[in-house]
Amino acid sequence: MVRFENVAMRYATGPEVLQDVSLHLEPGSYHFLTGPSGAGKSSLLRLMYLAQRATRGTVRVFGHDIVTTSRRVLPGLRRRIGVVFQDFRLLDHLSVRDNVALTLRIAGLREDTIRAHVGELLSWVGLGDRLEDKPPTLSDGEKQRVAIARAVVGRPSLLVADEPTGSVDEQQGLRVLRLFEELNKIGTTVVVATHDQRILSRFQHKVLKLQDGRVVPGW
Repeated sequence: MVRFENVAMRYATGPEVLQDVSLHLEPGSYHFLTGPSGAGKSSLLRLMYLAQRATRGTVRVFGHDIVTTSRRVLPGLRRRIGVVFQDFRLLDHLSVRDNVALTLRIAGLREDTIRAHVGELLSWVGLGDRLEDKPPTLSDGEKQRVAIARAVVGRPSLLVADEPTGSVDEQQGLRVLRLFEELNKIGTTVVVATHDQRILSRFQHKVLKLQDGRVVPGW
């Protein structure tokens, strides 16, 4: 599914933010990614969801060598990846319903199917009464739930979430992670970046720990 071998990454001419990272995520696995601020968690996720290319080393996603594969192939690979961003990245001119539906519309699903899937999922995350509202009217916690619904509505092969519980209360955060577990049970590979030790203690999934841009041995 995802394999890194001796991967390093830097932005422009700056120092390497990731150094000699090697890891393998099996299809259908569930991992937490942890480490202190500045350890490189977000940068590692950017490589996973194909927003960045490695400076050196090998990155393989869905069997493709991302360093050498044609740029024409990348959009198709990205459509198989759901991403929950820390800053939400919602489209302010679209309703909550249409933000979540966008992925399914791009995939060409029928409108009645889209409405059923989107409505059910937004009800599950507690936003069934906010379908027609626009993102500027929502709290940060509500925006986060919309972003999560958008990321998972298409049942991606790989789900990457960057601090998905950071803007919601503990109870809602647990619901979000349980939703990720349900997706994982039907085959989605899940990677959740978090610094919340309470979450790590509540779930028994594998943990990857980054320290100064390197995977810490023993995790």
